[in-house]
Amino acid sequence: MLALPALQAWAANLQISPVMINLRPGQGATGINLQNLGEAPVYGQVRVYLWEQKDGDDVLTPTQDVVASPPIIQIGAKSSQIIRLVRRSEQLPGAELCYRILIDEIPKDENGPATGVDIRLRYSVPMFVLPADDRGVPALVWAVGKKDGHWMLRVRNSGNQRAQIGALELSNAAGKQFVIASGLFGYVLAGRVREWRLPTPDESDLNGVLAVKANINSRPASASTVAKVE
Repeated sequence: MLALPALQAWAANLQISPVMINLRPGQGATGINLQNLGEAPVYGQVRVYLWEQKDGDDVLTPTQDVVASPPIIQIGAKSSQIIRLVRRSEQLPGAELCYRILIDEIPKDENGPATGVDIRLRYSVPMFVLPADDRGVPALVWAVGKKDGHWMLRVRNSGNQRAQIGALELSNAAGKQFVIASGLFGYVLAGRVREWRLPTPDESDLNGVLAVKANINSRPASASTVAKVE
């Protein structure tokens, strides 16, 4: 899934804005602007998924809680279109709700409109419906360990707001730095656990006490953990 911490992003000739949506308390609808910068029409489909995290991984489930209109798009050359996103329930959630808006570019059938069989490009936009009390913050506990011979990172978020992790670095007791991600690394949703295999060689010295540096929701943060081998 692609989710960049910026205001705009490009998928080939398709410009999408914004790339993250926050639906404020009481706000029932919003939109995504799609602009075709190319010389040929763009065809696609828009789908909404409930976004959860189970067993350390992301889980997407089709949902009608949020409706995208129109679900099928045809954007002419040098043209734009707004996709309207409407939340069907007016009830304020007690906890942050998380969704993924999947925008798939699909080829045009020779005998008619786009068929949706072959996906050319996919863009995933995170959408968050904030609770009535939107002053939530993430609370992270970091754990590094070896599993099946590979270094793994496990992050638990016991807070009531998702954590967007970026610019992630680990440093061992000897002061050696390991740059895990210079940009966006991933998300840990509120009250959930997310696990990743670290992009470091299996023989890397990550044993013992580790210092953690990262941007959490675009703010610098630091922590420490002790690596364990399972």
